[in-house]
Amino acid sequence: MSDQSTPTPRTASYAAAGVDIEAGDRAVELMKQWVGKATRPEVVGGLGGFAGLFDVSALKRYERPLLATATDGVGTKVAIAQAMDKHDTIGHDLVGMVVDDLVVCGAEPLFMTDYIATGKVFPERVAAIVKGIAEGCVLAGCALVGGETAEHPGLLDPNEYDVAGAGTGVVEADALLGAERVREGDVVIAMAASGLHSNGYSLARHVFFAVAGWNLDRDVPELGRTLGEELLEPTRIYSLDCLDLARRTDVHAYSHVTGGGLEANLARVLPAHLDARLNRSTWTPAPIFGLVGALGEVPRSELEKTLNMGVGMVAVVAADAADAALAVLAERGVPAWILGDVVTGSGRAVLSGDHRA
Repeated sequence: MSDQSTPTPRTASYAAAGVDIEAGDRAVELMKQWVGKATRPEVVGGLGGFAGLFDVSALKRYERPLLATATDGVGTKVAIAQAMDKHDTIGHDLVGMVVDDLVVCGAEPLFMTDYIATGKVFPERVAAIVKGIAEGCVLAGCALVGGETAEHPGLLDPNEYDVAGAGTGVVEADALLGAERVREGDVVIAMAASGLHSNGYSLARHVFFAVAGWNLDRDVPELGRTLGEELLEPTRIYSLDCLDLARRTDVHAYSHVTGGGLEANLARVLPAHLDARLNRSTWTPAPIFGLVGALGEVPRSELEKTLNMGVGMVAVVAADAADAALAVLAERGVPAWILGDVVTGSGRAVLSGDHRA
């Protein structure tokens, strides 16, 4: 006779596997107040459906409407939000990364959806993330029509999460902006960034934490606040500013300065026979950029291809529209300046000179 005992049957469940459906439901209830603020008249229905609905009959006023779409995340900036246990601004970053890509071609952002993956759903934290997304959508003039929160126990630690989003916009075909409109003699206008935005955080985190050994709560006189507060500064959302600028002046192209830096991103909207000459002496980068370079002994070339260096968006405008463009941006509270011009070349953007001290 065998002396082995018979295993006791165990009942498996989703909760036992680490997924809390009730917590997800509570998160939805908490976020409803914020999603309700991020709307437009074209939104049909409310939160909770399987798909977000948007009435596109308004597009009948377009002669040839082109839909534009973009998707993005915020990279390792989420690690800063998690370390500081502050989650109500990272969604703002997400919106900025998406809608500012849409507006580059002249498209008006219409709506966004989001995706949050987390190791464990803490309803208040998820609601804080969505609050930031909704507030960003309001600043961008678009609606938040839906999203998904996914609990991934075993794949992510309980306090880990990542966010991603997708947006859709529309532009009249005849108003499409881009390289085809850029002409020799055009003026390049820079719009100031609010900080690092949402690119280059792997480099910044390596420099500040691994190399310099700083903590997020360190007061940094050069920044006028703690390191953590600086690193969590939300991405500037330019979409409504750019749309207004294009309506009121002769804009030929925009470039959203993200991964790859100013030169690489501006080159994406230049025709093959033209160059953009950019002058570093026209601005002084914010102290955060100098700190990354100095503490990490990072060469200027590496900084400039990784970080925005203080320029978050660029407009290429007709020469006779430059003064008017600067006036519009000043009226809207966007710091801006003439960065350079467009000349015969080979499709490159080239920085020269040294930054102002």
